[in-house]
Amino acid sequence: MDQESIVYGCIKDSLSSLRDSERIRVNREAMLSLPHADEWPFLSQEMFSIPQLDSPTANYQTEVMHFGASYKAVEYEWDQWIAQFESLLSRMYWVSATVHLETELFGIHTFIWEASGSGHKPGSGNMRVRCEWSHEGALKAG
Repeated sequence: MDQESIVYGCIKDSLSSLRDSERIRVNREAMLSLPHADEWPFLSQEMFSIPQLDSPTANYQTEVMHFGASYKAVEYEWDQWIAQFESLLSRMYWVSATVHLETELFGIHTFIWEASGSGHKPGSGNMRVRCEWSHEGALKAG
């Protein structure tokens, strides 16, 4: 059986001003600029919950844009996945983003991006990432 990798997480943005609909529009356009899943990209429109323009107050204080996909051993091409994800983040408004990578061989990795100050603005580049790793399962003594 092939190695399956599961990637899921969310991008969060603060909803606290009169410009919320503009932030939602920009984030929506960034996600809609992604290719469709049938083109076999690392990131596709279909894997994201794309914000709707007609309900900008659907969330309380935070816009939560979740995503998820199943891949064949994406960990071997993880640098490319991360590069595409950070390219998407660079075009969006957000305060934090979390990506969980679950692999059969390498355990669970959690990547967290945090914007400095009042949040990331498209093109600002103020983001930093940290990675946490955990592995579940018994080690066999040899």
